[in-house]
Amino acid sequence: MKPRVLHLPKWYPNRYDDQDGDFIARHVAAIAPHAETAVLFAAVARGPLPRLIDCEADLHASVPTLRYYYRARPTGFGLLDKPLKLVLYFWCLGLGYRRLRRQWGHPPQLIHVHVLLRTGLFAWFLKLVQGIPYVVTEHWTLYLPQNAHHIGGRRQWLTQRVVRAAAGLHTVSRNLCEALSELGIRNARTVIISNVVDTQLFHPPLEPGQRHGLLHVAAFNEQAKNLSGLLRVVARLRLIHPEVRLRIAGYGRAEAQLQQLAADLHLTQEGTVTFLGKLPAAEVAVEMRRSACFVLFSNYENLPCVLVEAQASGLPAVATHVGGVPELLPADNTRGYLVPPRDENALAAALLRVLDHPEQFDAQHLWQYADSHFSYPAIGQSFAAFYKDVLGVH
Repeated sequence: MKPRVLHLPKWYPNRYDDQDGDFIARHVAAIAPHAETAVLFAAVARGPLPRLIDCEADLHASVPTLRYYYRARPTGFGLLDKPLKLVLYFWCLGLGYRRLRRQWGHPPQLIHVHVLLRTGLFAWFLKLVQGIPYVVTEHWTLYLPQNAHHIGGRRQWLTQRVVRAAAGLHTVSRNLCEALSELGIRNARTVIISNVVDTQLFHPPLEPGQRHGLLHVAAFNEQAKNLSGLLRVVARLRLIHPEVRLRIAGYGRAEAQLQQLAADLHLTQEGTVTFLGKLPAAEVAVEMRRSACFVLFSNYENLPCVLVEAQASGLPAVATHVGGVPELLPADNTRGYLVPPRDENALAAALLRVLDHPEQFDAQHLWQYADSHFSYPAIGQSFAAFYKDVLGVH
């Protein structure tokens, strides 16, 4: 009999951004064949609401989902609005929990928290008052050494206790697990399960010889992704390879700034760099099949979904030796090359090695590895085993 599992995500695709937390949605989809699942999500509204709280309910989907939104400025007074929004968040979760419990006719057997902290506090409360165990999945780069100084003492103390009280902890990379442990955030039952890729959507091209140029897919978060460094490297490469092309897919606050930098480097006028904007997954897959190399010049990362998608597309990658990236790009260079962060000379040299010798990579081998390690069935089975261990099912 499948366990009843309620998912509580911090991020999830919503009315304002259909790609926000899509990696969590893929985990839920991988789990769905192995559990009776539902999703309860609450977030502050990014636009006007007709009332204090609004709900989008899709209770007849394969994964019943409730999305709650609450006003960003309930009263218009900043000192009141901040604590009131916290109350509204937990009020929304309480409303949704009762509604889903009525839908099921029974309480969930397990709560699955995706990204702390408020989600975990609600799950901890349910454990204390109703005895329902919970597990925690963490993705957030907040806990990496580059960002951990932003974590206040009270938040760290609460996070330690929420994770310790959980029935299990899951991270998507070993690196993030170690970073959490350094902060005293530990659980005796800890597993590493990767992010998910749809290996039917992401696959090598039928005609591999048609692949050309570089591809970058990521949010325009300059502090993390260092896209400005990548643009400077492409400007240098163009002197050696005038035909080099970089296509950039993504969106975010720094988009206009980076487009201006590309123009200042004379990269956009001659078509060396093309900004594609926000793309749905199917169009990202097409871009990966047409490209010769994926590039990610990040200052820090967790376990980038785009690198998993590149491997499923049979696409070698050049990325920085940060976070969980080395767990995807081994030292034997069979899936691409690692370079030090911010080292523009090393990035240029590695990109030239890939572009000049594409035959060194086996696209079908890359896809097979991704399919066996990161596909929906592979990840779903890993979570099913984790749930059985947590619930004591044999």
